Amino acid sequence: MAEQENIQNAQPVNEKKTKSKNISFLFSSQWLTGNMSFFLFLSFLAIIYIANGHWADRTERNIDKTKRTLRDLQFEYKTVKAELMHKSGEAQVLKAVEPLGLKVSSEPPQRIKVVSEKKKKK
Repeated sequence: MAEQENIQNAQPVNEKKTKSKNISFLFSSQWLTGNMSFFLFLSFLAIIYIANGHWADRTERNIDKTKRTLRDLQFEYKTVKAELMHKSGEAQVLKAVEPLGLKVSSEPPQRIKVVSEKKKKK
Protein backbone atom coordinates (compact mmCIF):
# COMPACT_ATOMS: atom_id res chain seq x y z
CA MET A 1 0.00 0.00 0.00
CA ALA A 2 2.72 2.36 0.80
CA GLU A 3 4.18 1.81 -2.63
CA GLN A 4 0.90 2.71 -4.34
CA GLU A 5 0.69 5.97 -2.40
CA ASN A 6 4.24 6.86 -3.41
CA ILE A 7 3.41 6.15 -7.07
CA GLN A 8 0.27 8.31 -6.90
CA ASN A 9 2.20 11.14 -5.24
CA ALA A 10 4.97 10.89 -7.83
CA GLN A 11 2.67 11.34 -10.82
CA PRO A 12 1.70 14.98 -10.11
CA VAL A 13 5.37 15.86 -9.67
CA ASN A 14 6.14 14.36 -13.08
CA GLU A 15 3.24 16.33 -14.61
CA LYS A 16 4.62 19.55 -13.14
CA LYS A 17 8.03 18.79 -14.59
CA THR A 18 6.58 18.14 -18.05
CA LYS A 19 4.58 21.40 -17.91
CA SER A 20 7.67 23.37 -16.99
CA LYS A 21 9.56 21.65 -19.78
CA ASN A 22 6.81 22.63 -22.26
CA ILE A 23 6.94 26.25 -21.13
CA SER A 24 10.71 26.39 -21.27
CA PHE A 25 10.54 24.82 -24.75
CA LEU A 26 8.30 27.69 -25.92
CA PHE A 27 10.94 30.23 -25.01
CA SER A 28 13.97 28.36 -26.23
CA SER A 29 16.11 29.98 -28.90
CA GLN A 30 15.58 27.15 -31.36
CA TRP A 31 11.82 27.50 -31.22
CA LEU A 32 12.01 31.28 -31.54
CA THR A 33 14.31 31.17 -34.55
CA GLY A 34 12.26 28.42 -36.13
CA ASN A 35 9.10 30.50 -35.92
CA MET A 36 10.69 33.84 -36.81
CA SER A 37 8.90 34.00 -40.17
CA PHE A 38 5.54 33.55 -38.41
CA PHE A 39 6.39 36.37 -35.97
CA LEU A 40 7.35 38.61 -38.87
CA PHE A 41 4.08 37.77 -40.61
CA LEU A 42 2.13 38.65 -37.47
CA SER A 43 4.07 41.91 -37.14
CA PHE A 44 3.31 42.75 -40.77
CA LEU A 45 -0.40 42.09 -40.20
CA ALA A 46 -0.36 44.30 -37.10
CA ILE A 47 1.25 47.15 -39.05
CA ILE A 48 -1.31 46.83 -41.84
CA TYR A 49 -4.15 46.76 -39.29
CA ILE A 50 -2.89 49.95 -37.63
CA ALA A 51 -2.35 51.69 -40.97
CA ASN A 52 -5.85 50.73 -42.10
CA GLY A 53 -7.29 52.25 -38.92
CA HIS A 54 -5.44 55.52 -39.51
CA TRP A 55 -6.52 55.58 -43.15
CA ALA A 56 -10.16 55.02 -42.17
CA ASP A 57 -10.03 57.83 -39.59
CA ARG A 58 -8.52 60.23 -42.12
CA THR A 59 -11.14 59.29 -44.71
CA GLU A 60 -13.94 59.82 -42.20
CA ARG A 61 -12.57 63.27 -41.30
CA ASN A 62 -12.41 64.20 -44.99
CA ILE A 63 -16.00 63.04 -45.52
CA ASP A 64 -17.20 65.12 -42.55
CA LYS A 65 -15.31 68.16 -43.81
CA THR A 66 -16.83 67.74 -47.27
CA LYS A 67 -20.32 67.40 -45.77
CA ARG A 68 -19.87 70.64 -43.80
CA THR A 69 -18.62 72.44 -46.91
CA LEU A 70 -21.53 71.13 -48.96
CA ARG A 71 -24.04 72.23 -46.32
CA ASP A 72 -22.50 75.73 -46.23
CA LEU A 73 -22.60 75.98 -50.01
CA GLN A 74 -26.23 74.83 -50.08
CA PHE A 75 -27.15 77.59 -47.60
CA GLU A 76 -25.26 80.15 -49.66
CA TYR A 77 -26.97 78.96 -52.86
CA LYS A 78 -30.42 79.27 -51.29
CA THR A 79 -29.64 82.74 -49.97
CA VAL A 80 -28.33 84.01 -53.31
CA LYS A 81 -31.28 82.45 -55.15
CA ALA A 82 -33.77 84.15 -52.83
CA GLU A 83 -32.02 87.52 -53.28
CA LEU A 84 -32.03 87.10 -57.06
CA MET A 85 -35.73 86.23 -57.10
CA HIS A 86 -36.45 89.31 -55.01
CA LYS A 87 -34.31 91.63 -57.15
CA SER A 88 -35.65 90.33 -60.45
CA GLY A 89 -39.22 91.28 -59.62
CA GLU A 90 -40.73 94.03 -61.79
CA ALA A 91 -40.96 96.58 -58.97
CA GLN A 92 -37.32 96.02 -57.94
CA VAL A 93 -36.11 96.33 -61.56
CA LEU A 94 -38.02 99.61 -61.95
CA LYS A 95 -36.39 100.96 -58.79
CA ALA A 96 -32.94 99.87 -59.99
CA VAL A 97 -33.22 101.55 -63.46
CA GLU A 98 -34.97 104.72 -62.27
CA PRO A 99 -31.65 106.57 -61.63
CA LEU A 100 -30.68 105.82 -65.25
CA GLY A 101 -33.78 107.60 -66.49
CA LEU A 102 -35.49 104.51 -67.89
CA LYS A 103 -39.25 104.20 -67.52
CA VAL A 104 -41.93 101.73 -68.56
CA SER A 105 -43.36 102.61 -71.95
CA SER A 106 -47.09 103.15 -72.18
CA GLU A 107 -47.11 102.46 -75.93
CA PRO A 108 -47.22 98.91 -77.23
CA PRO A 109 -44.15 97.69 -79.10
CA GLN A 110 -44.10 98.05 -82.90
CA ARG A 111 -43.08 95.30 -85.27
CA ILE A 112 -40.43 96.15 -87.84
CA LYS A 113 -40.68 94.35 -91.14
CA VAL A 114 -37.49 93.66 -93.05
CA VAL A 115 -37.77 93.13 -96.78
CA SER A 116 -35.19 90.69 -98.08
CA GLU A 117 -33.20 91.39 -101.27
CA LYS A 118 -34.82 88.48 -103.10
CA LYS A 119 -38.24 90.04 -102.72
CA LYS A 120 -36.94 93.43 -103.91
CA LYS A 121 -35.63 91.98 -107.19
CA LYS A 122 -38.91 90.39 -108.10
